[in-house]
Amino acid sequence: MKVIITGTTGMVGEGVLHECLLHRDVESVLSISKRPCGMEHAKLKEILHQDFSDFSSIEQDLAGYNAAFLCMGASSGTS
Repeated sequence: MKVIITGTTGMVGEGVLHECLLHRDVESVLSISKRPCGMEHAKLKEILHQDFSDFSSIEQDLAGYNAAFLCMGASSGTS
């Protein structure tokens, strides 16, 4: 499985990233975030992208993935 994760610099996204990198069925992970996640791993490819309302500039990099975890903006805090 090849997965895309947004929000890997946050608590939820970082947890999802760790689990995906450890899982034997996950072949590769593409992290899309505004700033570096601070991790290096053989399965991990990272794209820094600022405009999450327009993915046209990285569209060609999104082909071939099986799943997406959209963790950007998620919070564990209560309001």
